[in-house]
Amino acid sequence: MTPGRPWAITHPLRAFFVTWIGQLLSLLGSRLSGFALGLAVYQESGSITQFAIYSSLVLLPNLLLSPFAGALADRWDRRRVMLLSDVGAGVNSLIVLLLVTWHDAAFWRSHPWLIYPPVILGAAFTTLRWPAYYAACTLLVPRQHLGRANALIDLAVGVAQVAAPVLAVALLARIGLGGILFIDLLSFLVSTGALLLVRFPAPVRRETDPARRDSLWEEMGLGWKFIRDRPGLMGLTAFTGVFNFVISMVPTLITPLVLSFADVSTLGLVQTTAGVGMLVGAVVASVWSGPRHLVASVLCAHLLSALALLVGCLRPSVPLIAVASSVFLFSIPPIQSRAWAIWQRKVAPELQGRVFAVRRMVTLAASPVASLLAGWLADRVFEPWLAVGGALAGTVGKLLGTGPGRGIAFLMGMLGVVCLGNVLAAWFNPRVRNLEDELSEPAPS
Repeated sequence: MTPGRPWAITHPLRAFFVTWIGQLLSLLGSRLSGFALGLAVYQESGSITQFAIYSSLVLLPNLLLSPFAGALADRWDRRRVMLLSDVGAGVNSLIVLLLVTWHDAAFWRSHPWLIYPPVILGAAFTTLRWPAYYAACTLLVPRQHLGRANALIDLAVGVAQVAAPVLAVALLARIGLGGILFIDLLSFLVSTGALLLVRFPAPVRRETDPARRDSLWEEMGLGWKFIRDRPGLMGLTAFTGVFNFVISMVPTLITPLVLSFADVSTLGLVQTTAGVGMLVGAVVASVWSGPRHLVASVLCAHLLSALALLVGCLRPSVPLIAVASSVFLFSIPPIQSRAWAIWQRKVAPELQGRVFAVRRMVTLAASPVASLLAGWLADRVFEPWLAVGGALAGTVGKLLGTGPGRGIAFLMGMLGVVCLGNVLAAWFNPRVRNLEDELSEPAPS
């Protein structure tokens, strides 16, 4: 029985599933409002760079605040950290809703800086969620099922990816941007309610934990020291950083690529098809354990994502881009869930908040830059190169075509080459390839 909350759900697996349902609805609401806001920014400005600025603002707090979020997750009850995240993000959604409601669309779209501060604030609160969520997962789920539990988390992301674009396009015409933001606000209320219903077990505080009496600032540095002292984890972190660099650029490029030869409804269809791929990938990862070696599973899935990018850039075809996007997103859940399972197995539960946060910060470090770089490269370099009469019109243009969107396609093909190089670099690094055998697992708490 829980003091002060006798009705709380204490069974670990039941608590996990109740939390998962709440977070699923929260992710759906956030994805719905994020897609609608991003679409409005791009349509009004007509600039890939402006769209990329909006996208990068969502990523920036992850880079700056992750160490603090991780230390907080290890110091506080992880359920309370997630509650703080949901409540804060919900209040932020209310602020954006009021901005949109108080001014007509023409006003706030012509003053985009009004939207940027609450976007940054909302992303800051969301940053608190992930270290606590993944660290709590280790305490709620048996070790042999961690990969599947992580895949369920990715499944929630996939559901949001599938449903949000179609719902956003349909709802914008019926209830407008304000109505979508109100739905997002309701989703945070539901996820907060789910967290109030459960209780997370506390990790055992071992005497060997060097951070038991350190200050918050000192604890923030322990996660980096833990990773730095283990070359296999350092190599896996670098691999994941390159992977995240690519997946930060691709969403920024897909919207202008499709809109270069199709309409908004088609864009929604393409994004939904891509989301179906992620959904299927998450389902497969949650029911199939894959190869015995998790590292091999991660590398094979990343190879598949590289091939999808290389094929998807070949011509301006809705079916081709939709299928390639679907395959690309299909590969993400196996990569992320298996990689997280490695970390959850190799890091003691009482250290996971700090270590996971630093890992997240390092792997996402290039993401804001990647998002901005995608817009700049597309607008200033690759699109001019493959314009009619452009510098590469007579060479690359013979393979990919010339005109609007073909430079973006070429850039996506180059990202596929980067993915291939990332797979090869990880495989030929023996510390990464043999990580599971060389690095021992901590004793259960």
